Formats: sequence, structure tokens, C-alpha cells
Amino acid sequence: MSGWRGRSAVAVLAAVILPIMALAAAHAVRRDSGRATAWPGETTADTIAHGRFIVVTHDCNGCHGGIDPASDGWLAGETTPDMQFMIGPCYLTPGAKPCFHTHPRNLTPDNQTGLGRFTERQIFNALRYGLRPEETPDVTITSMTPGEGNFPLHPRYLAAPMPWMAWRFMPDGDLWSVAAYLKRGLKPVHNLVQESEGPPDFWASAYTPDKIGAYPGPAFPTKNEQAPN
Repeated sequence: MSGWRGRSAVAVLAAVILPIMALAAAHAVRRDSGRATAWPGETTADTIAHGRFIVVTHDCNGCHGGIDPASDGWLAGETTPDMQFMIGPCYLTPGAKPCFHTHPRNLTPDNQTGLGRFTERQIFNALRYGLRPEETPDVTITSMTPGEGNFPLHPRYLAAPMPWMAWRFMPDGDLWSVAAYLKRGLKPVHNLVQESEGPPDFWASAYTPDKIGAYPGPAFPTKNEQAPN
């Protein structure tokens, strides 16, 4: 990653442990059936097309590869060293500690190196709750309190700078559509990406409600907002 994409991605890193992603609370939160199927009254093709729209408009390729869906490396993950990220004090001061290197993963449905080995529900849980799919079972999660409602007692979160803390406010249907696109709308690409580094708590200390805001978000209007006349 180079040029504006690299600079844009670095800017995201500085925001990982700050609650600015709480801006996304303005999104409506809708509870759907939780099934990885097409929306009611829509076809599976519609669902996949909607997922593609979200992926493209949210610049997922800015980290995970490719320029557009027709380009080489589309969502195939890190393919060159300059696509990795440095997280921690070393971002501002070279050589400072700690310093973690994170690597954009392969999002294509390859069964060995991509998301093919995970269910759409596991992908949904990653987007809604930030949980690493390889360490989270295929279950419906009903709580964000560790140890309750199928939420892991010791959660292991996606590596920064994946902005799941903003994605979690999207309607269920949007997240299911993204999962459907990644699983059924992409061709698998075999690209083994190095495992991301991370702190011993797997980022848990950075994703507390006081830093990223609560889910669901506060009702409108808050003390900083006003309802239209």
C-alpha cells in the first residue's frame, strides 16, 4: 500500500484506541432473524449485490487489496510488505515500544488461507463484535459481556486497524450481506498472510466501552444533539 491509501490507513491507526468511531452510532440498529439468507422479499443475488456495494463504498480494499472488484488482488490480503501496519508508540516515534505489526488478511473464500473455512455467522460475529472467527464458534451471540450470551469469557479481537467498532452499528441485514458477498460472491484466492502480532490481551484493553462507546449506541437526541423542529 502506498500513496494516499497508505497515509489514509495510517490515519486510521491513530484512532483505534480512541472513541471517535462512536460517530457511527447514528446508524439505525435493526434486529433481523440472524439467518445467513437473503433479506425477506429479496433474492440471494440481491443480498450479495448489497454486500458488494457496502464493501466497495467502505473502501475495504484500501487495506485488504485491489483497486476495484475487477483488479488483481481484490480483497486477497497482504501481498507486499508495504501493506502491513505498525501499531503502538512506534507509529509516532521510530524504535519506540511496544510496536505491533498487523497484516490485512485474505478475505476471499479460500478454504486454507481465506474465509472459506468460516461460516457466514462467524463472519457476521467478527463484524458485529470484533471477534476473531478462528477462535469464535458458529453461534448466535446475544451479549457483549464476557461469559454471557455466548460471548467468549476471554474474547480475542480482530487486530487493529480493522474498524469493526464502527461496523457494529450497521443493521443486521447489512452485515449479513457483507458476509454473503465474502463467502459466495468472490472467487477464492490462495494467499497465505502472516498472522498479525498483538498484545497479550488480544486488544481487549483497547476495546472497552469507555474507549469505543457502548453498543447499541445512545438514543437520539443526546445532550450534544437536537431534534429537528
